[in-house]
Amino acid sequence: MRFNHLDLNLLVALDVLLEEQNITRAAERLHMTQSATSGVLGRLRTFFEDELLVQVGRKMQPTPYALELAKPVREVLLTIRSSITTKQVFDPASSKRNFKLMASDYLITVLFSQVIQKIHDQAPNITFDMIAPSDADLLVRGEIDLMIVPERYIIAGHPSQLLFEEDYVCVVWQGNTLVGDHLSLEQYMDLGHISVGLGRTRHLSIEDWFMNQYGFNRRLEVITHDFNTLPQLVIGTQRVATMHRRLALLYAQYLPLRILPAPVHIPPLREFMLWHRSMDGDPMHRWLRERIQEFIARVDAAKPSIAKRDTFHPK
Repeated sequence: MRFNHLDLNLLVALDVLLEEQNITRAAERLHMTQSATSGVLGRLRTFFEDELLVQVGRKMQPTPYALELAKPVREVLLTIRSSITTKQVFDPASSKRNFKLMASDYLITVLFSQVIQKIHDQAPNITFDMIAPSDADLLVRGEIDLMIVPERYIIAGHPSQLLFEEDYVCVVWQGNTLVGDHLSLEQYMDLGHISVGLGRTRHLSIEDWFMNQYGFNRRLEVITHDFNTLPQLVIGTQRVATMHRRLALLYAQYLPLRILPAPVHIPPLREFMLWHRSMDGDPMHRWLRERIQEFIARVDAAKPSIAKRDTFHPK
């Protein structure tokens, strides 16, 4: 199909070329040979009267005009996908939709493992790709359908909805001889801690917050890469892990753990569901969001509580 003498299929190739900035990788994604992909780039250069990608050493870099084209090209493709190629009548029982969801291992464990199970009963042919938190631009580029993130990671210009609030508790091994059924601030600071380092930069989950609010750092003895290993790493040690309540309660059913109120006041974590604005009216996408919200509402209604006492607040 052509529009103003432009083969619209070339826009798909242009989008991939501008993202990969590499002929070989772009060819793999487009399921084309390198020579054919180079030919497509030549046709694009002719139409736009611009080099679009230029070789600089061993890398290709987009021209200024190519950088201007990147966003509108992606927006056009997303609009076509959501409003033209997507069926507006959604039958869960027969749909073969694939959803790409970005969420932490904590959320997969306490939320999506059960949501997917429930969805299978109504839509057995729907499939899921669970993607670890990484580049939020994946949502901006429309490469994922949904992401669940803390409030600070909300992306302006795209719809979002509060899913739930989560507080933090302290977890120790049942055999920990340094802690009884109550954890004081002094004990908390004397214990060795286990924390999570997230992403490529190994950003520690709540260390910055501790320093900013209380002016002290915890004594970190173990840093792991995901939330699910936190409760496992306290077993057989005198260490403590500060972690999400839902995850702690889940693991306490299977491991010899004690769950204690945190001796410091940690504001609750607010988890938001985000999606690309082009998906806002997609009936299949909306159906999935509603199923997630329904599940959270049922879980929250039955959530057990842990008493909060002797909690230290900064002056």
